[in-house]
Amino acid sequence: MSGGFDMIAHRTTATAPLITVLVTAPELITARVLAKAALKARLAACANLIPKIESHYWWQGKMESSAEVLILFKTTKAKLKALETLIVEKHPYDTPEFVVLPITAGNQRYLDWVSASVNPKR
Repeated sequence: MSGGFDMIAHRTTATAPLITVLVTAPELITARVLAKAALKARLAACANLIPKIESHYWWQGKMESSAEVLILFKTTKAKLKALETLIVEKHPYDTPEFVVLPITAGNQRYLDWVSASVNPKR
């Protein structure tokens, strides 16, 4: 196949299932604090901050809307509980968003990097 993509999506290995975690924050400063805390604790390999999203939701019986920042954490399933604990403890919301999506395939070098970043060799 000429002119097409040569990249092959590889399935994640059973020894290191990878996940993406979605977390919203009220503003960029909070998002940066959460991202840095997760990275310093080696609970995520990467945190992408996507500012200026608009969220519409039900809260305490009323429809609400607000500007937020979406954080996409890439990590392993083994680090999930510790990451959730860190986010819940440091987040200003009473009920922070913490949604987990499986990474089922991707570039093998990237997948290996995610796994190695949260499990550095000592």
